Amino acid sequence: MASKAAISEKKSKIERVSIEETIASDSAMLSTQLQVLFERLFSPTSKKSLRRFSSSETAKLLGVTDSYVRHIATQDETVTSEKSPGGRRTFSLEEVNAIRQVLGRTKPSYLPGRRDGDHLQTIAVTNFKGGSGKTTTAIHLAQYLALRGYRVLALDLDPQASMSAILGYQPEFDVNENETLYGAIRYDENRRPISDIVRQTYFPGLDLIPGNLELHEFEHDTPRALAARDAEDTDLFFMRVGSALAEIDDRYDVVVIDCPPTLGFLTLSALCAATAVLITVHPQMLDVASMNQFLAMTSDLLNVVKEAGGDLEYDWMRYVVTRYEANDGPQAQITAFLRSLFGERVLTQMMVKSTAVSDAGLSKQTIYEAGRETMHRQTYDRAVEAMDGVNMEIETLVRAAWGRA
Repeated sequence: MASKAAISEKKSKIERVSIEETIASDSAMLSTQLQVLFERLFSPTSKKSLRRFSSSETAKLLGVTDSYVRHIATQDETVTSEKSPGGRRTFSLEEVNAIRQVLGRTKPSYLPGRRDGDHLQTIAVTNFKGGSGKTTTAIHLAQYLALRGYRVLALDLDPQASMSAILGYQPEFDVNENETLYGAIRYDENRRPISDIVRQTYFPGLDLIPGNLELHEFEHDTPRALAARDAEDTDLFFMRVGSALAEIDDRYDVVVIDCPPTLGFLTLSALCAATAVLITVHPQMLDVASMNQFLAMTSDLLNVVKEAGGDLEYDWMRYVVTRYEANDGPQAQITAFLRSLFGERVLTQMMVKSTAVSDAGLSKQTIYEAGRETMHRQTYDRAVEAMDGVNMEIETLVRAAWGRA
C-alpha cells in the first residue's frame, strides 16, 4: 500500500503544469473567442464605416453657418449630400471636405494643411504608466485633425495595438508579418518601404500604420545590431523611425504616434522622430510619482541619444490631464500642483472622465464616431466639448509651429 507521502507526491506531479504551456493554451483559447466576438460585432464581409453628419455638425466642422452649408449644397455642383426620411440633409466626411474645398477657393484659411515651407508635424503621445489615457488621447487627436481637414497619419507603435483595433484593424487577424512599422525599420534584408505598410481607414483623411506584437522584435534586434555595427549604411536605432517617416513626408500634415508604454528603443526612436511631445497625466498621486520616474529616465536616456547625434529640438512639449473628474477634490489639488510647477506646459483644457467615451469604446468607437442620438445628449455634449477643447488647444500649437495665428 502506497504511503501518504508517495500519494501526495504523485498528486503534486499531476497538478503541476508548465507555465509556458498554460499561457500558450490560454492565449489560443482567448484568441479564438475574440475572433468569434469580433465576427458577432462586425461581420467578416463588412468593414467599419464613419457615420454621416447633419448640416449643423457640418457647419461646426467648417466654421460657417448652417444656412450657408445648405446653400452651398444646393448651388455648387461639386458638392453632394443625402436627405434623411425627415428631409434633413446629411453629409459624409468626403462631402464635408468637398465643401471645404469650395470655401477655400476664395479664402485659403479654410484649408488648414501644410503650405510651402511648413514642416511635417510629428506628435509623440507618451507615458509609460498604464491607464493614463495615452491611446484615447492619440486616437481622438488624430480623428479631430482629420475632421478639420488635415491629412493625418496615425502611427501605432504600441504592441497592444488598441489604436489599430479602434481604426478597424484587429492586430491578431488583420496585421500579418512585416506589416507594422517594424517592417520599415528592421535591420535585415526584409526591410521594406514604409509606403507599403500604410493603410487607408474608413475615416477620410486618416491613414494608419498598424501595430501588433511584432513591434517587440525591434527591442530584441537593436542590441544585436548595435553590438555588430560596423557597416556605414546602418542607421543608429534612434534615427530609424524618423528616416522611415521622411519617405512619406509630403503625404501628410500631421503624424500622431501612439508610443509604447515602455521606455525602450522604439519609444526613444519615436521621440527622436517627433517635432512635438504630448505627455498624458492622470491626476492621481501614484500616477504623478510614476511620471516623475518616467521624466527622470527619459531625460537621462535622451542625453545619451543627443550626445550620439540625435535631434531633440521640439516645437513644443505639453502635459495633458486625462480622466479628470471635476468633483474629485484630490484630483483638483494635484492638477493645481502640476500647473504651479510647469505653468503653460500643462494644457489649459483637460480630458474629462466620461461615460460617453466609455460607452462609445464598447463598440470600438470614439466619441467623434458615435452619434449624439446613441446616448444621453447632455453627457455626449459635455464629452465632445471637453475633447474638442483639448484638441483645439493642440491644433493651435500645430498652427503656431507653422507661423500661423
